[in-house]
Amino acid sequence: MNRMVLTVLRLVPMLAVMGTIFILSGTPGDRLSLSVLPGIDKLAHMVAYGILALTTLFAFSEERRRNHRKMVILLTVVFCVAYGISDEFHQAFVPGRSPSILDIVADCAGAVTATVFYVMWRD
Repeated sequence: MNRMVLTVLRLVPMLAVMGTIFILSGTPGDRLSLSVLPGIDKLAHMVAYGILALTTLFAFSEERRRNHRKMVILLTVVFCVAYGISDEFHQAFVPGRSPSILDIVADCAGAVTATVFYVMWRD
């Protein structure tokens, strides 16, 4: 298969996760049924951004992940945190939603945790 086609196909999971996060972030606050468990939203952020990190890692070719490991890890985490920041900015314009620095911290924690597990699993 053409290398360009493979490159584009490797982006599909990451873009699907990004789209899902964007749609969920655009849901007005009065339509969300949040659990009464304290901190469950932070756990949801960690899981979502952990999945985003894994799909972002997948978007890089095996060769790039192997030959430029530290750069790929750094770019993955920075990308996920930047997307988390943009997500919180987006929520500022959604009725019943507001941005939260703690959500960004949870996003970062999820991305770092998933990336660390990926690195441990690959070694």
